[in-house]
Amino acid sequence: MSAPAQSKSLKAIGEDTWKNKTEKVNAELFTLTYGAIVSQLCSDYDRDFQKVNNHLFSMGYNIGVRLIEDFLARTALPRCDNMVKTSEMISKCAFKIFLNMTPQVANWSPEKDAFSLMLDENPLSDFVELPMDAMRQLWYSNILSGVLKGALEMVQLDCDVWFVSDVLKGDPQTELRIKLNKVLKDEVPIGED
Repeated sequence: MSAPAQSKSLKAIGEDTWKNKTEKVNAELFTLTYGAIVSQLCSDYDRDFQKVNNHLFSMGYNIGVRLIEDFLARTALPRCDNMVKTSEMISKCAFKIFLNMTPQVANWSPEKDAFSLMLDENPLSDFVELPMDAMRQLWYSNILSGVLKGALEMVQLDCDVWFVSDVLKGDPQTELRIKLNKVLKDEVPIGED
């Protein structure tokens, strides 16, 4: 299958799964609930935003290691054999299925082991304005970094995932960066063949 045909196919799978196989939650309720969680974490950690970032990442990681199973069960897609295909799968399928959005893939490294997801819209940050003391350090949607890290690790891709920019901080766009460190080996537990 050619790259454009595969890309179109992934987009169709994402659209179909979103329309027919996904239970919907009210977007405003989702956004406000997430905002309440972030606000409570800021309070719990006495506005130590690095700790809040770490906690959001950890929450996301734990979600990601479970969410990948749901994603694979719904789509029945095969394993990606390179980061280009992985980026398309994340952008056109995963984000569409779980957040009803399709970020653009951009800023590839020359080695094709790192790329950015450009989020034109971010449902987590609707109705949000960061306080001045949080603008420099808080990555409000850092849970997404953790989700991607956890999900990718479960399919044997050890990646670093981080935010480069965020419109909530006054940046022109929100950019999420993913860099492959190494492909992990499939390990069979001792005693199983």
